[in-house]
Amino acid sequence: MMKKILLVLFLVAAVQVSFAQERHAFQEGEWFKFKMSYSGFLKAGNATLEVKEFKLNGKEVFHVVGKGWTTGAIRWFFRVKDRYESYFDKQTGMPYKFIRQIDEGGHTKDIEIDFDHEASIAHVNDKKEKNKASFSIEENVQDMVSAFYYLRNNYKTSSIQEGEVVSLNMFFDEENYNFKLKFLGREDLDTPFGVIKTLKFRPYVMAGRVFKEKESLTLWVSADDNKIPLRIQADLAVGSLRADLEAFKGLKHSFKVQF
Repeated sequence: MMKKILLVLFLVAAVQVSFAQERHAFQEGEWFKFKMSYSGFLKAGNATLEVKEFKLNGKEVFHVVGKGWTTGAIRWFFRVKDRYESYFDKQTGMPYKFIRQIDEGGHTKDIEIDFDHEASIAHVNDKKEKNKASFSIEENVQDMVSAFYYLRNNYKTSSIQEGEVVSLNMFFDEENYNFKLKFLGREDLDTPFGVIKTLKFRPYVMAGRVFKEKESLTLWVSADDNKIPLRIQADLAVGSLRADLEAFKGLKHSFKVQF
């Protein structure tokens, strides 16, 4: 199961709903570091997310880089080193390019996706398999990284009600799917930074090889203008995974701590 840990983190980071006001919730230089633990006590690894600015084919974009790796004793018998990148429009939030490079215990992938939103096509280049293919995509589709930032800027929390479900079109590897996320309510969360007011969500995921059941993920994001991920709890087919934010910098808005 260890090879699933970092994929779970990036998936959740991508699809968590991070509702925001009518202004950007993030900026260039924003950086997160997560500590992951397996079955509640064994440190499994770390992951980071960083926002940069870039010009891609003449377009002003945000370039987000996500990295994940195993640490400690685990890496001696199962080494994981993953890298995810997304280039998305600074104004619309629509992705232009997505890169997934992973090495999970020797299982590797090197995939690059170029999005043509006008033609509604995703061009997938599987560099490892030396295979190129094109797929139809849904309107307003996101990749698994750009979705996190897109939702932070396009939804509000002022009127969200407990039980409300939000959906989003996503494209991953060679597949379109509709991701849904249920709002569970507001909660004060004890974190390394103090007690934080949070928004609590439950993603609807596919049961089977990775998760125990359909509703096995829970996540918390800060209930402020930043909407940053603070904790992710996942029950896996074998054991459980918890990811906690342990460091950050470059937030656009003040970070509010209760006490």
